[in-house]
Amino acid sequence: MSLPKPARHLLRRPMRGRDPGEEHRTATALELFFDLCFVVAVSQASAQLAEQVVEGHLARGLGYYAAAFFAIWWAWMGFSWFASAYDTDDVPYRIATFVQIAGALTLAAGIPDAFEGDFTVITAGYALMRVGVVSQWLRASLEDPDPARRRVARRYAAGISLLQAGWIGRLWLPEQWQMPFFALLVIGELLVPVVSERGARAAWHPEHIVERFGLFTLIVLGETVTSAARAVQEGLHGEHLFELCLIAAGGLLTVFTMWWMYFTQPGAALITTQKQAFRWGYGHYLILGAAAAVGAGLEIGIALLEHHSEVSGFTAAWIFSTAVAVFLVLAWLLHVRPHGTRAARSWLHPAIALLVWLIPFTGQPYLTTGLLATVLLILSLVTASRQPVPSDR
Repeated sequence: MSLPKPARHLLRRPMRGRDPGEEHRTATALELFFDLCFVVAVSQASAQLAEQVVEGHLARGLGYYAAAFFAIWWAWMGFSWFASAYDTDDVPYRIATFVQIAGALTLAAGIPDAFEGDFTVITAGYALMRVGVVSQWLRASLEDPDPARRRVARRYAAGISLLQAGWIGRLWLPEQWQMPFFALLVIGELLVPVVSERGARAAWHPEHIVERFGLFTLIVLGETVTSAARAVQEGLHGEHLFELCLIAAGGLLTVFTMWWMYFTQPGAALITTQKQAFRWGYGHYLILGAAAAVGAGLEIGIALLEHHSEVSGFTAAWIFSTAVAVFLVLAWLLHVRPHGTRAARSWLHPAIALLVWLIPFTGQPYLTTGLLATVLLILSLVTASRQPVPSDR
């Protein structure tokens, strides 16, 4: 007895590149599930950054945070970009995605060890994710009817496999060679899409890509609020309730403004070319990393308030204000300035970001940051409202 037609198609579909101009191309339930599992790793990285700084290891904490977040962001990028081009949603595709989710959870489990200098578990999780994505590219290289896209898929599979061998081999290098080789591998990873899509591109969908980045940014901002809420909960029964409320108010104002500014302008029209897409994707390393670090900054500030920190109040505020300033500048560069409006051409965003970065010298850095971010939002809205409305005629 044969299966119903939809079920048979679900078991196995030819992997063909999707139409980049397809209408109403939205994120799937599987992609959302992937993001929710992946945010565990983001939460771990943010928590470990806060813990390292609280213990007085600022430089080490920032260095390991940058390295761990690169692994998180790049693995997520690999899945999301492939899914935008090839999403058959059949059984083999779902199984390969589940393998990548298992790798993401393993990566998350290895983040605490990574902040102590042991990258064994995080490398194993990263390798598991890359096995899943390489299997997808190999399948596309065999089944896509377009010869140019098959070449692109083969290049991706070869480049990812070669670099993954390098990541595994790095574990056996002498300690003094580990960080230089790490930097070399990062450069190699960033070059794989550039080389693979030279002369042709995968069938990624601009609107879908923008939505995927927006959803992940939304989840990271949500995790930032959760981190701050946990820290506030721990301090509710302390002796500094008023100061705690000021930090919480500043943190909420800041996160609300970050959300508003990120989602103010439509982004699909900004990544119609490969160069624009690379700039968009690579720039989100700083946007997402800064968004997660905002939560860490709030946790550090509250820990200091409760006398649990080995760092100064200036250092704690500097982590928070720097993360906010980086987010504001990158949101302006990627989301606002490319639109070419009068508000986009103004230097209001970087000017306010500079003021935010200098806020640790003030008495209430968290609340002042929130208020400055709110002022930036209000001025941006006022400037945008004065922009001439295009005529429909």
